[in-house]
Amino acid sequence: MSDATCSRAGCRDGAAWRIEWRNPRIHTPERRKTWVACDAHVDYLRGFLTSRSFPIDVSPLSDPEPHR
Repeated sequence: MSDATCSRAGCRDGAAWRIEWRNPRIHTPERRKTWVACDAHVDYLRGFLTSRSFPIDVSPLSDPEPHR
């Protein structure tokens, strides 16, 4: 497992998921931001981004390459 910490505010748990996203109003298709999430917060962070219609990809943090 990685030493990464969950991106959810206030959470200090180890991350197990990679969430790659972009805001299409300000980011070009090549520009991606990455959040990481623990098991408890992956659905919360995914929902936060999809509710804003941001394109996202979610993959296990242990995957060497993100899914696109």
